[in-house]
Amino acid sequence: MTKRDYYEVLGVPKGATEEVVRKAFRKKALEYHPDRNKSPDAEGKFKEVNEAYQVLIDPQKRAQYDRFGHAGVSGGQSQDFAGYDIFGGFGDIFDSFFGDITGRGRQRAAQRGDDLQVRLTVDFEDAVFGTEREVEVARVERCQRCQGACSEPGTGTSSCSTCRGVGQVRRSQRSMFGQFSQVTTCPSCKGRGSTLDSPCTQCSGVGTERRNRKISVKIPPGVDDGNQIRLSGEGNAGTNGGPAGNLYIYLTVNDHEVFARDGRNLVYELPLNIVQATLGDEVQIPTLNGTETLRIPPGTQPGAVFQIKGQGVHQVNEHRRGDIVVPVRIQVPSALDSRQKKLLEELSETLEKPNDPAIRDRGLFSKIKDALS
Repeated sequence: MTKRDYYEVLGVPKGATEEVVRKAFRKKALEYHPDRNKSPDAEGKFKEVNEAYQVLIDPQKRAQYDRFGHAGVSGGQSQDFAGYDIFGGFGDIFDSFFGDITGRGRQRAAQRGDDLQVRLTVDFEDAVFGTEREVEVARVERCQRCQGACSEPGTGTSSCSTCRGVGQVRRSQRSMFGQFSQVTTCPSCKGRGSTLDSPCTQCSGVGTERRNRKISVKIPPGVDDGNQIRLSGEGNAGTNGGPAGNLYIYLTVNDHEVFARDGRNLVYELPLNIVQATLGDEVQIPTLNGTETLRIPPGTQPGAVFQIKGQGVHQVNEHRRGDIVVPVRIQVPSALDSRQKKLLEELSETLEKPNDPAIRDRGLFSKIKDALS
């Protein structure tokens, strides 16, 4: 794409002075800056205006351009500014020449306070049924004496004599890219645009102070280990009228001595001896509300799982509760006395042995006979 003449881009005559070039650039940059001009070609035109300015404001580059045209300044000059990355983006280069278009320093903008996080350990039952606890937080709060105004009560502020109330100061400097006018935060008023007649004696004119606070936290039923509770507006205070941050309560839940937790369900492993599993039984199962009777049917096999409905954990913000899941673990005795051993031997004589070859063969013969018949 053929580049336009730099003088034409800025709209200045060939013999224009530096001041005329600078004023023309300011006008064009304001017109095409992408933050102000939303047309599709605004960004390209802004780059073109800036490229022309970088050449025409520098006497040496301008002389090369007047003599050789674009070829005289094509040694990498334009690519240095193609993305404006060396200035951190369009907003920064725009502000470096013109300042904040609102007429206020950047530091005067309202800023939200920082979020805070506190760890809280709760017992298993408190996590299941909910509770209320207190946490102590060290946070930044608005000064109680001046209420964030930074000055002594009854006193006011005066317009900053250094920046004349703007909050920014402009300084010019020359660099390898030419002469720049740079806008920085006013060192006297720190961007406020005004100075305190009498700084607050409690916060030294900052407007905030650090305090320890005890904050009540409602823990809803059903929370689990690793959950977070957000308390809006309980973090650090904002600055320049900005809102406070949030406080996040990070929960750690202690283990239970009887139950394990699986989401909304509680898990209780039930040990049974071989007689209970064979003949059946009624056993008492602990719950968080007392005990429940569970009937074990005769012939219960290893791996069987029973349930006690509605005795588990609440779903957060719901009334529905999970169950108690009861997996069976059959205990085989590792040592027997003589009487127990004799009784089991007598029982063994009355039972079929599943691994007896005769029984296996008889079972196979029966299946073939049934199929043929």
